[in-house]
Amino acid sequence: MEKNPNLFHLKKRTVISTISLFFQSGYSAVLGLVANLVLTIIFSPKIFGIYITVLSIISLLNYFSDVGLAASLIQKKEIDEDDVKTAFTFQQLLIVSLIIIGYFLTSFVKSFYQLPEGGIYLYWALLFSFFLSSLKTIPSVFLERKIEYQKIVLVQVVENTVFYVTVILFALTGFQLLSFAFAVIFRSIVGLILIYSISFWLPKVGISFSHLKKLLSFGLPFQASSFLALFKDDLITLYLGKVLGFEGLGYIGWAKKWAEAPMRIIMDNLSRVLFPLISRLQHDKKNISRLVEKILNYQTLLLAPAIVGLALIMNRLIHVIPKYGKWQQALPLFYLFCLSALFSSYSTPFINLFNALGRVKISFIFMVFWTISTWILTTSLTKAFGFYGFPITQVILSASFMLVVYQAKKIIRFNFLKPIYQPLIAAFIMGILAFFLIYLAPVSFINLTIIILLTSLIYFYILFFLFKINLITEIRKLFSYE
Repeated sequence: MEKNPNLFHLKKRTVISTISLFFQSGYSAVLGLVANLVLTIIFSPKIFGIYITVLSIISLLNYFSDVGLAASLIQKKEIDEDDVKTAFTFQQLLIVSLIIIGYFLTSFVKSFYQLPEGGIYLYWALLFSFFLSSLKTIPSVFLERKIEYQKIVLVQVVENTVFYVTVILFALTGFQLLSFAFAVIFRSIVGLILIYSISFWLPKVGISFSHLKKLLSFGLPFQASSFLALFKDDLITLYLGKVLGFEGLGYIGWAKKWAEAPMRIIMDNLSRVLFPLISRLQHDKKNISRLVEKILNYQTLLLAPAIVGLALIMNRLIHVIPKYGKWQQALPLFYLFCLSALFSSYSTPFINLFNALGRVKISFIFMVFWTISTWILTTSLTKAFGFYGFPITQVILSASFMLVVYQAKKIIRFNFLKPIYQPLIAAFIMGILAFFLIYLAPVSFINLTIIILLTSLIYFYILFFLFKINLITEIRKLFSYE
């Protein structure tokens, strides 16, 4: 990159933000895994399925709460007080309307899903936290525009700690679904207080229709894509909960959560920084091309071995963890989701690229295709293969990343295969060696830990001796100014 002061400071903030997000993900991942182990030991698949279902209902409301106004504020080169005031007021009108609608739909939701009393309290708790979370939008936008994610990370770390500690404590004392209800309320209150103490903004009410029109010109197509993502992901979850039952949905939710954990930790963090960063560099195609190739390289270096390794050890893991054998039935689903996670990771950076460059219509077209295909394939394949229908659909559609890459090449010039083929080959060889190590060693937690460490070293040395890649040096390059 050309070395100028503005670009240097932008890169510096990006580096700090990226490190902070990875720290937050690592911390949350460890905390989440511990909590997930405790909760999936205490709770039955049915209870877990109810939680996933209610969470999806709230996600449905969330997509109507913003109409892309926050994204518009982040993507705009300059914003003023009228932009912020208009976005806040319009969002709150939507939020309050949706909460009222959601509350009056309580009876319908209860009877449709045959929710127990605890499920209703959880539903109401999520509605309340939905409102509190909306009040955090503007302070968060200010921090994202400045690419100061380390401050947002602090809030998220505290929120996650409060949530997981609360849900574990209440679960251990026998509160069942109410454990989730108390946890989401405490998390929302603590998060709201903290974000305003870090990025204070005095809420102001008022709507400028000229500013609203400009914000919506980007926001509506952006949110339309997000709404389709909702229709594709969260509504399909509600459909599966009804068709397969809560136990079946519990198996799918468990498999999907574990399989996508590496992608959530790695890709979500890169994507969060990528959107505002490219928005600031949107007229510098040369630097964007270099950035895209670096992202492809680093995500593959980290994701490929993580997904392969997780797929190999999971069968042993469920036998090592007490009372975890009940998830044995979900293992085939887990393997399918692992494959789809790896494929779909190559779509995510380019969807963010399209949005950051203002090409939201391209993202929207892909989301239309994925949404329609998801519903057609899921409904038909679920009838034919039961639990396996949805994971098979995910694998088929994730392979369409090739179409996304093809479209991105029309906008900027970059090499897709060069940054990824070496890590993929190294991960494949590592997987073959790890397979024999895992299935020759006796089943125990100590042996599993040793194998994980050993296969990590195998991957490191394959990269070094076969491709002359020093993984530690490559990771340092990510945080260097070049």
